[in-house]
Parts: sequence; structure tokens; C-alpha cells
Amino acid sequence: MFVALVLCFSLVLPVVAGALATGMNRPAKDAPRTLTGRVHGSQDQPIPNAVVYLKNTKTLVVKTYITEPDGVYRFPALSPNVDYEVHAEHEGARSDTKTLSAFDSRKQAIINLKIK
Repeated sequence: MFVALVLCFSLVLPVVAGALATGMNRPAKDAPRTLTGRVHGSQDQPIPNAVVYLKNTKTLVVKTYITEPDGVYRFPALSPNVDYEVHAEHEGARSDTKTLSAFDSRKQAIINLKIK
């Protein structure tokens, strides 16, 4: 009985260890990504307090971020399997809308926005 139990563990243990190792090394394509960028004006000056809109094109949920004094914005923990549209507004002016595609494999995407 003891020999059978040891034999069973010796056969099962490598399979379980392999499965755990694979689960811990989850493919990077499923890891969340971050979108950052800078909002600037026509003279390349940073625009603080601009509102940056990020739309999930799958759910249509919109998130906003108010830029820092240096014009920087940041949206962390974004799904890698979704397209996002981003644009900025400040004092009635608006930037062009840009897209962060699900096909873009960067984990740290940078999209700068220009308000004319």
C-alpha cells in the first residue's frame, strides 16, 4: 500500500508542479496595461487641468482624468483585449480623438494629445 501511494505521488507531483508553474507564468497578453500621455497646446506648452476622456469601446463606459500641472494624465489597469478612445478638452477646445487598439501589445502605452 505504501509503495503504491509513493508511486502515485511521484507520478502526480510533476504534473501538479507543471500546472502551477504555468498558472503563475500567465501569458503577458492578459496582463493589464496603462495609458499615459501629456496634453499640450499649439505652442507645445503643457495644459494643466484639462479633462481627458477615456471611452471603453466595448462597454461604452467613460472615465475621466484631470491633468497634472505638467499636463500629464494616467489611466492604469486597462484591459488588453479592448479598444479605447481618448481625447482631451480644456476651456471649450478639444483635441483629436485617438485610439488605443487591442492589437497594440505595449503594456505602457503613451498617447500625447494636442488641443488646438
